[in-house]
Amino acid sequence: MSEFLTIGEPIALFASQDTDQSLKDALNFRKYLAGAEVNVAVGVSRLGHSAQYITRLGEDPFGDFIKDQLRENHIQTDYIDSTPDYWTAFQLKNKVSTGDPDIFYFRRGSAAAHFDAKTLDRIDFSEVKFAHLSGIFPAISEQALAAFRHLIDLLHEHNIRTTFDPNLRPQLWSSPQKMAATLNELAKEAEIILPGDNEGELLVGSRDPETIADFYLNQSERTQTVVVKVGPKGAYVKNKGEAGYWVKGFKVAQVVDTVGAGDGFALGLITALMEGKTQRDAVIRANAIGAFAVQAPGDNDGYPTPEQLQAFLDKNLAVTGDDF
Repeated sequence: MSEFLTIGEPIALFASQDTDQSLKDALNFRKYLAGAEVNVAVGVSRLGHSAQYITRLGEDPFGDFIKDQLRENHIQTDYIDSTPDYWTAFQLKNKVSTGDPDIFYFRRGSAAAHFDAKTLDRIDFSEVKFAHLSGIFPAISEQALAAFRHLIDLLHEHNIRTTFDPNLRPQLWSSPQKMAATLNELAKEAEIILPGDNEGELLVGSRDPETIADFYLNQSERTQTVVVKVGPKGAYVKNKGEAGYWVKGFKVAQVVDTVGAGDGFALGLITALMEGKTQRDAVIRANAIGAFAVQAPGDNDGYPTPEQLQAFLDKNLAVTGDDF
């Protein structure tokens, strides 16, 4: 049993240690645990909350590595099964001094893409407070999409609060049109939606945060809040029937790698809400953990402990005052 659960495809990430070298030319790599949803689970657990991760792995060295990493991060694995018939996904990522890194996936036909939806019927929802959903898992196969929809039905049945991050991966979809239509349809089922302003351009035809928020608030009665991530600027928040407001981001000395920042944002928001904090304080925490994430080379190794998070907030809020 856990307070938090998510479903996704965990990946063995090989991150280049050679700065500004292409994936073709890089020679030195370090292996990490990665995957958008698993990043959120890692961060939730690191902040002291129980987390459950749902997936399927291959019976191979990468699958064994992922299971070991999940256990080391105190993430429960009751609903992870393994199969000898399909392989565990992995990816390559280069290291850049500026901008976003290049990423190359090896995930088509993976074990997670052949996820068995019957696993979901075994879930104990009795202590679950939040479920985090991402647009990546339903993109990896039609089988995964069907399982994702079944999980949504179960979450509604048990009155579980849900967040949805579109997490666009165009290379996993047959067309941009199918990506937008499917993800917007899935977004209708979430209480809180967490798009980025750049994602809004592909999903709703606009980068304007208020336009993005209004689109999702108006398309579903179930959706109550939209928080639009706007990079270093922070986030724009709008609740159904209310005026929107901004919560500004935090400055960092150096951006090492932007991957995992959006997942850090999600886990910050979710954990704060699980702890009963106000919405504004939850978004401040979300921005703070996003700032932690961009200063580390792995996808989730930069997420803070409670002590590190509090020290960061004490220092930065004291400097900036109440202008949030």
